[in-house]
Amino acid sequence: MQNREMVTREKILLFSLAVLGQLTVSFAVAEDRLLNLAKLKMFVDELPDMPKIHGFDMVSGVPKSKSLKIGMFKKKWKFHKDLPPTPVFAYGTSKHTATVPGPTFEALHGVDTYVTWRNHLPKKHILPWDPTIPTAIPEKGIPTVVHLHGGIDEPESDGNSIAWFTAKFKSRGATWTKKKYHYHNNQHPGNLWYHDHAMGLTRVNLLAGLIGAYIIRQPNVEAPLGLPYGNEFDRPLLVFDRAFRSDGSIYMNSTGNNPSIHPQWQPEYFGDAIIVNGKAWPRMTVRRRKYRFRIINASNARFFRFFFTNGLRFIHVGSDSAYLNKPVVTNDILLAPSEIADVVVDFSKSKNETVILANDAPYPYPSGDPVNEANSKVLKFIINGHHELDTWRVPKKLMKYPGPDLSSVSHTRYIAMYEYTSDIDEPTHLYLNGKPYEAPVSETPKVGATEIWNIINLTEDNHPLHIHLGLFKTLDQTELVKVEEFKNCMTKINDAIKCQISKHARGKKIEVPAYEKGWKNVYKMKPGAVTKILVRFSYIHSNESYAFDATSEPGYVYHCHILDHEDNAMMRPLKFFK
Repeated sequence: MQNREMVTREKILLFSLAVLGQLTVSFAVAEDRLLNLAKLKMFVDELPDMPKIHGFDMVSGVPKSKSLKIGMFKKKWKFHKDLPPTPVFAYGTSKHTATVPGPTFEALHGVDTYVTWRNHLPKKHILPWDPTIPTAIPEKGIPTVVHLHGGIDEPESDGNSIAWFTAKFKSRGATWTKKKYHYHNNQHPGNLWYHDHAMGLTRVNLLAGLIGAYIIRQPNVEAPLGLPYGNEFDRPLLVFDRAFRSDGSIYMNSTGNNPSIHPQWQPEYFGDAIIVNGKAWPRMTVRRRKYRFRIINASNARFFRFFFTNGLRFIHVGSDSAYLNKPVVTNDILLAPSEIADVVVDFSKSKNETVILANDAPYPYPSGDPVNEANSKVLKFIINGHHELDTWRVPKKLMKYPGPDLSSVSHTRYIAMYEYTSDIDEPTHLYLNGKPYEAPVSETPKVGATEIWNIINLTEDNHPLHIHLGLFKTLDQTELVKVEEFKNCMTKINDAIKCQISKHARGKKIEVPAYEKGWKNVYKMKPGAVTKILVRFSYIHSNESYAFDATSEPGYVYHCHILDHEDNAMMRPLKFFK
């Protein structure tokens, strides 16, 4: 055992020196050539509609399961007509057809989709890679693994962070089991997205471009609603931020905030260029009628608070992967990284011929810098002048899923969020329940169980918590009183009951927004507050059991979806028993 540990340490040290040497050469040269975004004119590129891939075959009019091969390729991508081509990593059926974001999967409820994800990436990454945080250590190549966010699928196909693999599967992580992933598509209809999930590399692999939308459709249930559906008036929008160098390459600071501890890792990544479907500040020509937008915040750390500059409103029909029970109308939308808003916008209500989808969320959220001219603009709509017949409608009722059943709760858990700092008061790492990822599993629900999770945020940041496999409803959010007293106790003994959580969770109640009262897989955990959620590890649309063994290895995880936090090391394993 001692010899094996020495070999592993030696391997990590050599790997670290190689990577850090690569960083010094590759990034120091161009560090001072950050692009001045004022040189890029906004709203000059048309909003792309990403290519679609059907996750099923039609045989004599009957949908059948389908097997696909999707690769990850290094190529160049034009984010703006006046920006030089940008080296990216992209998903696609070939290097030529690969896009950023990747193709939109169109799956059918109840019809299985199989995907063999193939890594065609080069030996060296295009972005800084910090080997001093918990990370995949391959013999050679770039580790990747794909997670279908919001998918209710077997553990072997969930994209476990340690199930990574490099080109041609030459190096593989400890929990890797199979080449072909099985997506059952047996859950409720709704919006998902797929992205890389490799240990310690999620933030850089997503920054490089490894993201895409995935929609599960159920026409016999959805079509009667009368919403825009599966046509030009129904568009996924993947929104994210990037910074660029003057040569067009993606800029990521290669110096950490604690360089003596983590040479490269920074607690949050922000870029001032706002990208929608692969174009910086694009424009879209629309008609005076209803459109449906499935908006996915695919940023590493940026929250968006979207609003229209002319007062147009959003009609919410879904949140994350599930429809709401009834529509909710709002003037704005607050979306954390990885959250999804499914909304209808009626452009016939506009009094103007143009309108801008804008953003005013501080960064980091909620107490960071105010937005500037660049990152406050998202997308411009050019509205055709004449009204037209619009047959689409928004019904008074949508999907009736069961409400939170407190009588079925079998277990109550307390999950505390911690941030640790160095002598210079800069973050070094973040933990859930004071434990690193590799600590023994502490969350072991029963398959089919309903639990209460109390998420205690002891940091100054808002953390979007994502639970794999589970769906949950947010019951309430309560500010803590005497926070420092409670935090000192928790830091010492990490026990919410012994630290008298009931005495401290007595502050102001924060109302859960109506458009977020449905079943979700991500929620924003307010700093200095306790958020109570009811988590269901079963389907919400039926009483059927899972069509797979959720107790098998490598299990699942839950984590903060600020990717820089997830990578270092705000993620914990989640294992089930029967």
